[in-house]
Amino acid sequence: MHSTLALTLTRRLSARNALLTDTLLIIGGSLFVALVAQVSIPLPFTPVPITGQTFAVLIVGAALGAKRGAASLALYIAEGAIGLPVFSGGAGGMTRLFGPTGGYLVGFVVAAFVVGLLAERGLDRHWRTSLIPFVVGSLAIYLCGVAQLAFFTGASAALEKGLYPFLIGDAIKLVLAAVALPSAWAIVKGIDKQ
Repeated sequence: MHSTLALTLTRRLSARNALLTDTLLIIGGSLFVALVAQVSIPLPFTPVPITGQTFAVLIVGAALGAKRGAASLALYIAEGAIGLPVFSGGAGGMTRLFGPTGGYLVGFVVAAFVVGLLAERGLDRHWRTSLIPFVVGSLAIYLCGVAQLAFFTGASAALEKGLYPFLIGDAIKLVLAAVALPSAWAIVKGIDKQ
């Protein structure tokens, strides 16, 4: 099994610092998603805004791996649930979790786990395979998000308001993530050779 990017960068730490390292990585991932979530463009025809969150979720999952990535996104949701302004547009609170867009938040945890699992198998390291984890992660986000949105709007409207308008933008985010991770791995390999 392959290591993830974050663990490769921190592998020189001793075993007694492993818990501290894991904790800092998980907190750092949640803060990264919270920061990128502030890039938010509301759309007048849907409760789902355009955000950078999905990109951040994919990167965190790939960089931290399945367990740490999912823990990082679970922490992000917990931060928002207690009222911290970490959700898109500076929102927080339980109403976001149980509202029309809450399924996307749940999907973030699933996506980080799945992307992390595929990254742990080395699929994020090479240009020819790096798109696979991110496509699968995006599908997980859409599945959870559109399902909860459908509860509020109906299935057809959920697709029109929570899927179709975002396909092009998310395709761009997928490509960016698929370029970013192999590039980061190339840099890490170059540093290791020095």
